[in-house]
Amino acid sequence: MKMYLIDLCKGGMMKTRNIVLVGIIATLAIACGKSFTDLKPISERNTAEFYKSAQDFNTAIMGVYDGLQALYGSEATQHSTNGSLWILTEVRSDNTDAGGDVTGLAASLAQINTFTETPSNQYLTNFWISAYQEINRCNAILDRIDNIDMSDALRKQYKGETLFIRSLVYFHLAQLFGNVPLRLKEPQSIYEDINQVPASDVYKQLITDLKTAISDLPTSYSSNNVGRATKGAAEALLGDVYLTTGDKQNAKTTLQTIVSSNQYSLLPNYADLWDVNNKDNAESVFEVHYKGGAIGEGSPFTNLFSPSSDLQPGVGEGVNRPSLDLVDAFEPGDARFKISMDTSYVDPVSGDTISARYVKKYFSQEATQYDADNDFYVYRYADVLLMLAEAEGESPEAYSLINQVRARAGLGSIDGNTPGTFSEKLLHERRVEFAFENKRWYDLKRFGVAVQTMKNVVEADNEGNYAIDSHNLIYPIPRRELDATSELKQNDGYSQ
Repeated sequence: MKMYLIDLCKGGMMKTRNIVLVGIIATLAIACGKSFTDLKPISERNTAEFYKSAQDFNTAIMGVYDGLQALYGSEATQHSTNGSLWILTEVRSDNTDAGGDVTGLAASLAQINTFTETPSNQYLTNFWISAYQEINRCNAILDRIDNIDMSDALRKQYKGETLFIRSLVYFHLAQLFGNVPLRLKEPQSIYEDINQVPASDVYKQLITDLKTAISDLPTSYSSNNVGRATKGAAEALLGDVYLTTGDKQNAKTTLQTIVSSNQYSLLPNYADLWDVNNKDNAESVFEVHYKGGAIGEGSPFTNLFSPSSDLQPGVGEGVNRPSLDLVDAFEPGDARFKISMDTSYVDPVSGDTISARYVKKYFSQEATQYDADNDFYVYRYADVLLMLAEAEGESPEAYSLINQVRARAGLGSIDGNTPGTFSEKLLHERRVEFAFENKRWYDLKRFGVAVQTMKNVVEADNEGNYAIDSHNLIYPIPRRELDATSELKQNDGYSQ
């Protein structure tokens, strides 16, 4: 089956119903209906009856893939609910701002942009809840899968997929919140210890888990399963973790393995990356899948990022608006600019040219609002090449990797004689290549320039310096989680 991933209740089967205590899910994959009991009605299934066969585990893993939509962008929903990773990464950075409207529901979005958020910010809360729901889905699978009769090869694959996705979620939690609860088992009681650990401990766990995933996952899949996590996907995430922890040598070794596998290549035309009919292409290492058609699996990005309701069905929210600074960052002749964004559009009724900065990467011809076919790249081969260049450090080999990406954009080569430091040149290349792909905030932090960059950034609607210091590199722990237990401690610099 093609990887348009359906959560457990969709299609009349079964759903994951989530009961959260400080963001940790107490139950998983329990029956459709108003409550869960031990009565096991004929028409419904619960955890005691589920997880009995390889097919059950495949269904559960489909629910785990589907859960990624709640982090990257939920189906058929406005930005005011969940799917807020683009808010916490792109809007937080110098790439985009909240858009023209910063009142009402948009006020919480504007807070992320201006570093004025509080622990009660809805986007922080929504992301935290969705992340731990996803983690507990993964833990439920990992806790049970060794007790089921299935082939060793299939068991290893399912474990590898689940470990990869759990690691991806924890990677975002550690990047965004720093000190987070590290849960590796499904909770058996609401009275279990929280086990809040520093981000460094999370990364250590991810290195262990991703090494296991790499050994368990296949290099590729047959056509019916294309889109599932592969060895290359786990290697890309592991390389990212190594770079984040400053271990460039292990990052280099891991990322070079992907290049040497010859499984991936840059698409010749940058525009082809954003064609909704070109999913899981040669450059795609891993992507979150969506499918329009009023089945609850469409992506919301077309409506969210459009500047006008005249350009697509339904509303145009005009959020995640590119900054003037990003507009200026593109070199003359860079083919990526008009594919990634624009600064005006033609009104289809009046024919007038309207000035507006907006994201174009995720535009498509959807039938109904918040129901597009656009997938979201988590890793693609260009990222592997530029991460490998970072791991290499300034050298002819590193510039060769960067220049592969630049050549595709129609730009000339750079080298050690090109103005700027190696870090500045690489960070610039990553910015324009991955604009609006949730990379920028993590890059600014990893390169050690987030505070200074954001102090100096100038936006069209917010000229001047941001009030930001080192404590703003991570977000506050959500208020509702702190209120639930005294074991969870707030990050430094934020109100308890």
